[in-house]
Amino acid sequence: MKLDKIVKATVDALEDIKGRDIAVLDVRRMTALFDKVIIVTGESARQNKSLANHVQEKLKALGASVNGVEGAESGEWILVDLGSVVV
Repeated sequence: MKLDKIVKATVDALEDIKGRDIAVLDVRRMTALFDKVIIVTGESARQNKSLANHVQEKLKALGASVNGVEGAESGEWILVDLGSVVV
């Protein structure tokens, strides 16, 4: 799946659940681990969990792979690893 398509689908998924302050950062010159970092703010731990779940569902439906999720237990912060994109 192309990087631009992953980024667009991820941002759309975050907007669906009313994520705030969405920022897409190009980090290709800083690290070889991933190409883009997407940062979003949620209003609560519950919304953060919903944001992460919705991103995973939407990207899996498009055929992208989710490599891992960290921090979902508490919901205070959550990292979703999509390979070339980290949310």
